[in-house]
Amino acid sequence: MGNKADKLRIYANNEQSAFLAKCFGCSRFVYNYFLRVTTDVDAESKKSLRYKEWAKLLISLKSEFEWLKEVNSQSLQQTLKDLESAFTRFFKKLGELPNNN
Repeated sequence: MGNKADKLRIYANNEQSAFLAKCFGCSRFVYNYFLRVTTDVDAESKKSLRYKEWAKLLISLKSEFEWLKEVNSQSLQQTLKDLESAFTRFFKKLGELPNNN
């Protein structure tokens, strides 16, 4: 049995487009920030950070960068889960080391 996919196109108004752009930008920032933090911690102490530690750090990051509060928290949390998944695939030798978006 083959794969099946549906394509959808969203016709967003200006306000919705601006909100989606904020969500994408904040998600990209969070992904790159925690990728850098994780690689720095690993290089210094050989300690591995994962989703639970990142989620705790995300709270303090949102207080440091107020504009992260403008988007919904679920999209930022999903970004952290995606990063964890990328690291898991890398350690299982199913993919490459995660890199900046």
